[in-house]
Amino acid sequence: MSDVAAIEKFVKQFQSLKDEIAKVIIGQDQVVNEILISIFSGGHSLLIGVPGLAKTLMVNTIAQALGLDFKRIQFTPDLMPSDILGSEILDEDRHFKFIKGPIFSNIILADEINRTPPKTQAALLEAMQERAVTVAGHHYKLSLPYFVLATQNPIEQEGTYPLPEAQLDRFMFAINLDYPTFKEEVEVVKATTNDAPAKVSALFSAQEIVDIQHLIRRIPVADNVIEYAVAMVGKTRPNSKAAADLVKTYVDWGAGPRASQNLILAAKTHAAIQGKFSPDIEDVQAVAQGILLHRIIKNYKAEAEGISEEQIIKSLF
Repeated sequence: MSDVAAIEKFVKQFQSLKDEIAKVIIGQDQVVNEILISIFSGGHSLLIGVPGLAKTLMVNTIAQALGLDFKRIQFTPDLMPSDILGSEILDEDRHFKFIKGPIFSNIILADEINRTPPKTQAALLEAMQERAVTVAGHHYKLSLPYFVLATQNPIEQEGTYPLPEAQLDRFMFAINLDYPTFKEEVEVVKATTNDAPAKVSALFSAQEIVDIQHLIRRIPVADNVIEYAVAMVGKTRPNSKAAADLVKTYVDWGAGPRASQNLILAAKTHAAIQGKFSPDIEDVQAVAQGILLHRIIKNYKAEAEGISEEQIIKSLF
């Protein structure tokens, strides 16, 4: 199949996938879109929202619809790296045997990732970057596709460990989850208080998703679009000559080169789901907020004057 035909097929598959997820998840269209863009681009996502907004259900439903293995890790202050990666035990013949931890799956939900100390947060780093883990000197490859979706509660900060910048940068998207509208909440209550559970069918296989990730990477991008994305990221750096005025006043630290790479990859996927064969500047702008949100570090002045990251990102367009 040619790449053109493959993209046309992918557009139909993507719409069917959205319809399948909508059987369980009511509303949250933008959030589902960004999670799926992240998966098909081969990135990871950080979901920021208060409890009770169906973050776990959303990931579980997406995993089912994609036909992938799904594991949930509940992060707690006493969680150790071996609880995630797995550990070696002595078997009955007194030989060391490796018992795989929950990290060995296609989709990992790292629930409340900021509730565990940095030592355990860092256990995810190698898996996210290399798609492999090292335990007791042995290197284990993870099965592809591999996607980490971490959740974070923005309200409760007592007894939590903020994610270090190096780890935040590994997430392609930071996605803010808002409360549903009145109409959506009525639908949610109706759907979740009856005795007829919705059944989600698997529409993809693991290999199909890996093939789509390769297809996305083969999409050509015009030089002016790449230059636009790189210039946009450059404007987030307060010490740069090209920095936007809002950035110079309100930002301490800007985005690194990984943001430029992710902007282009996500723009390619965004273009593909619209049935376009190459992304344009509008596609870069459509994904910019989720990609730059967690990579811009505001200063105290911004906090005091109520300047949001969204306002700063809009000023870069």
